[in-house]
Amino acid sequence: MPTPAAFKLDLPVRPRRLRRTAALRELVRETEVRAADLIAPLFVVEGEAAPEGIVSMPGQFRLGLADLVRECRELWALGVRAVALFPKLDAALKDAEGTEERNENGLILRAVRAVKTALPDLVVITDVALDPYTSHGHDGVLNAAGDDVDNDATVARLAAMAVRQAAAGVDFVAPSDMMDGRVRAIRAALDAAGFGETGILAYSVKFNSAYYGPFREAVGSAQAAGTKLLSKATYQLDPANRRAALAEAVLDEAEGADILMVKPAGAYLDIIRDVRERSGKPLAAYQVSGEYAQIHAAARLGWLDLVRTRDESLLAIKRAGADLILTYFAKDVAKALA
Repeated sequence: MPTPAAFKLDLPVRPRRLRRTAALRELVRETEVRAADLIAPLFVVEGEAAPEGIVSMPGQFRLGLADLVRECRELWALGVRAVALFPKLDAALKDAEGTEERNENGLILRAVRAVKTALPDLVVITDVALDPYTSHGHDGVLNAAGDDVDNDATVARLAAMAVRQAAAGVDFVAPSDMMDGRVRAIRAALDAAGFGETGILAYSVKFNSAYYGPFREAVGSAQAAGTKLLSKATYQLDPANRRAALAEAVLDEAEGADILMVKPAGAYLDIIRDVRERSGKPLAAYQVSGEYAQIHAAARLGWLDLVRTRDESLLAIKRAGADLILTYFAKDVAKALA
């Protein structure tokens, strides 16, 4: 019987040849995450107090305008070329109609102006939905019975909202509401108002997911509703439905979306691949707050290596077919790449 050292298989094909050294592994690597692939979500608040940490999202903060601009400068220097801004409003400004959103000098509009003045080339993306502004925490205005979101009335509000954001200088408006027909209405409104160059990054496939809890805390929509368990099942996608997800993406592309997006990312890699194979449009995926929080929580307990798990999770999203990734890890990853 030959010893293990003497035993040789007659194998003309040995895949391990390409994994033998670090240089070889890098040479044949198929998927790469670059700083320029990342979009950093940032939370904005009134005032100039020190950045306020978000308990459920370690390393993330609510930023006043001066700190927001400073953070954007740091991201730009690290090679991150885009940010997505989300406002956290005082509860006193919220009502059932979300009327503060109509304020021509509102927080998010001032934030856009400040960032674009400081960094004209930075790509700025703004959320188009009413949940940061409503006292009930839903993404739109409610119907007469108060038991569901009124689709068409909400779309009219969102189209006007997108025009205000475009006037402030935003590069992309990003409707995250999942109302029927909102991409078409927003495109028409932008074009009619002379903002034909303003793009639409559509939350085309947004699931009614349990992974959004920390984000709702960060923007205050959970507290507005009095619960982190607010159901948005009548407008966000059922997590069980794969064909319906593809149909939503196809609709948004036909209605004029410039970039499609799948949200969340990690639990929906199959959906990212489906959309990638169906559409030639740029595809984004949102690694959401719950995904970020669970990696940090497991790492804090010593169950996972934070950096390796972070990087692997982003590689998986990119490998599935995403061109762009919204992730709260954007700054840390860009630092590591630099």
